[in-house]
Amino acid sequence: MKLLIVGATGTLGRQIVRSALDEGHEVRCLVRNARKAAFLKEWGAELMMGDFCKPETLPRVLEGMEAVIDAAAARPTDSLSMKEIDWNGKVNLIQAVQKAGIDRYIFFSLLNAEKYPDVPLMKIKHCTEKFLKESGLNYTILRPCGFMQGLIGQYAVPMLDNQAVWISGESTPIAYMDTQDVARLTIRVLEVPETQKQTYPMIGTKAWTPEEIIDLCERLSDKRVKIARVPLGLLRFLRGFTRFFQWTYNISDRLAFAEVLASGKPLNASMDDVYKTLGVDVKETTTLEAYFQEYFSRILKKLKEIDYEKNKAKKKKKTPFKSSV
Repeated sequence: MKLLIVGATGTLGRQIVRSALDEGHEVRCLVRNARKAAFLKEWGAELMMGDFCKPETLPRVLEGMEAVIDAAAARPTDSLSMKEIDWNGKVNLIQAVQKAGIDRYIFFSLLNAEKYPDVPLMKIKHCTEKFLKESGLNYTILRPCGFMQGLIGQYAVPMLDNQAVWISGESTPIAYMDTQDVARLTIRVLEVPETQKQTYPMIGTKAWTPEEIIDLCERLSDKRVKIARVPLGLLRFLRGFTRFFQWTYNISDRLAFAEVLASGKPLNASMDDVYKTLGVDVKETTTLEAYFQEYFSRILKKLKEIDYEKNKAKKKKKTPFKSSV
C-alpha cells in the first residue's frame, strides 16, 4: 500500500515507518523539518514538507495515498498548545483525508480516554475518537497506555548513574508495550479487513507498578536503587503554576496526567481479541523482563569494556620508562 505516516519522527512513528518499509509498503512521511527526518529518507521513505495545523499544506501530501497512519502527538516543548495540535490539527487532517478520497485511517488514542474528562490529553483523545467515528472513514483506533522505551530514561539510566529514580506517590499499574511490537501490529491491522471501524487496546502482557519495575531493574543490574517520591499535591501545584504562563501550557496539561496515576485504576486490558483477529501469537510480544534484560546485558557489557580500557590505560601510565642505553 501507499502509506502516509504522520508523526514519523517520534518514538512510535519511526518504528511504524521501519515496519512498513520492511513489509514492502511505499511510505511517505509528513514532516515539518527535513533535516531532523533525514534518517527516514535514508531508510527508504519519501519525505514531504507539511503541517496538519496548516490545512493548506495537506492536499499535496495526501495525493496518491491509500491509507494514513496518525501517530502524531503534541510535545511539551511545542510552541502551539495541545488543543491546537491534538484537536484542531487532527480535525484538519481527518477532513483533508475525507476530501482526498482516502478510505483508511489509523489513529492512536489512549487507553481509557473516556474515563478522564478532566484530564486535557484524555479528553482531546476521546473527542478525536468520536469525530473520527462520525467521519465515515474506515478507521481503526488503537489505544496504548505507555511505551517501554520511556522507562529506560526514567529507571535504568538514573540507576546506572547512581542517581535517584523519581516516581509519583501513587502506584498505578501500567501495561507498557515495546514500540516495535506496536508498529508490527499496526501494519498487520492494515492487512486485516475485520479491523475496520474497530477500537482496540494496544498494551503489553502485564501491568507493572513503579515498585515492581524498580525491583526488576535491581535484579537485572545487581544494583540498589535510590527512590525519590513526588507527592501528588506537588504535581497539582506545579500544574496550577504552569497554567499562569502561555509558554508552559503544554507542560501544565501533561502534569494533569498525574490524576490518571492517582486514580489507582490499572491501565490494562485484555488483548486476546486483538491477537485472535490479527492472527498473531502473543508469545511474539516482548515482555518487560525481556526488554530490560536485553538492555542491561548490552549496557553492562559495554561498561565493563570501558572499565577494562580505563584500567589498561592507567597501568600503561604507571609503568616506568626503561632506557635502552
